[in-house]
Amino acid sequence: MNRYLQSDINTIAADSQLRSFSNIYLFYRKNRTRKWLWGLLLLLLAIVFLPWTQNIRARGTVTTLRQEQRPQQVNTLISGSIVKWHVKEGDMVKAGDTLLQLGEVKVEYFDPQLLKRTQEQIAAKQQTMESYRSKAATTTVQSQALQQGRELKLQSLGNKIAQQALKIKTEEADLAAAANELEAYKRQIEAARIMLDSGAISLTEFEKRKINYQNGLAKWNSAGNKLEQSRQELTNLHIEQRATLQEYADKIAKVSGDRFSSLSDAATTEAELLKLQNQLANYDARSKLYFILAPQSGQITKARKAGIGEFLKEGDMIVEIVPDQIQYAIELFVKPMDLPLVNKGQKVRFVFDGFPAIVFSGWPGGSYGTFGGKVIAVENSVSANGNFRVLVVEDSTDRQWPALLRVGGGAEGIMLLKDVPVYYELWRNINGFPPEYYQPGATAGKEKPLTK
Repeated sequence: MNRYLQSDINTIAADSQLRSFSNIYLFYRKNRTRKWLWGLLLLLLAIVFLPWTQNIRARGTVTTLRQEQRPQQVNTLISGSIVKWHVKEGDMVKAGDTLLQLGEVKVEYFDPQLLKRTQEQIAAKQQTMESYRSKAATTTVQSQALQQGRELKLQSLGNKIAQQALKIKTEEADLAAAANELEAYKRQIEAARIMLDSGAISLTEFEKRKINYQNGLAKWNSAGNKLEQSRQELTNLHIEQRATLQEYADKIAKVSGDRFSSLSDAATTEAELLKLQNQLANYDARSKLYFILAPQSGQITKARKAGIGEFLKEGDMIVEIVPDQIQYAIELFVKPMDLPLVNKGQKVRFVFDGFPAIVFSGWPGGSYGTFGGKVIAVENSVSANGNFRVLVVEDSTDRQWPALLRVGGGAEGIMLLKDVPVYYELWRNINGFPPEYYQPGATAGKEKPLTK
């Protein structure tokens, strides 16, 4: 009965001109679900055979390649109190601009004439040192004069010794002559005694000869005494020569001692002078440190101190300067499993935070808004987050990085590897296998960069 009723309704709906029949009764439409299912299966089967570009994705931040281009603290080298601020946060400064003026807080530097008085002390020390050196030069001249006097004295004594030696020789000759004469007188008196006993001569003649003998003996004794006296005088001259040497040696030693004492005093004074000069240089350098200068051009940020008269300790941070001339780099943190796939010189694509991009990492031809980079360093030690740090710089052969990049901004890096079928990539991810990779120098031509 229902079959007949359905047949009647279909007939009525086919003959009717009412739109309700065509909207309510869909008897004339065929079911296409089966076709859609088969179509989706065929599409999925085609997709799994499409090429897929393997890649490594790592999150990182914008930094700088060189340390001196990173934000740096400006610290005070001396303690002091704030006298005047010359900048405020956000100001752009150039290298050498004055940031802050400090006032002195240590008692030993309160004297406003400290540099002048130190210079006067240095001048006085210089005069003292020159005086000691002049005294040393005078003692040198005095020592030379004593040496010349010693030589003259020794020459005079030498002449006297030579004269005395000649005199001794003369007196020795006189003594020899007196001895010969005495010997002759002795023979004569012996002969006279014999002749007196025999009566050949008279007693008067004998007495004359005896007197001659006594005179000869006296003359011989006198000559001997003179010779001995001359020899004693020669000995005294030698003693005087040695005494002269000792006397002048003592005088020269004393003068040399005075000279060395003067040189020692000059050296001590010079050391004190150098110390004062060092203090003067330190005072001068400290006076220049009252004005804190910008070490490089950049923007002032993070002012830690405020107000006037606030105390600063040595090494306290005053402000931070962000350099305006920066060579940007990206620090990526790669998982340990992906580290063997990263090599120096490898190309990387970036998506920067704040810069729109459309990315299909598996199909690089469909991406837009990415920027190129090149790996410059891979650190060998693990970071605190358990990943390895990789530094990437701008690729000079690719699109320039945005001028509005800022240090600390986020970036996502994509390192393209090998082209494989989609089904292989699915199978690799299910099993947790690492992706295929190549050495960038050998097979760089196989890399397919993402579209800019």
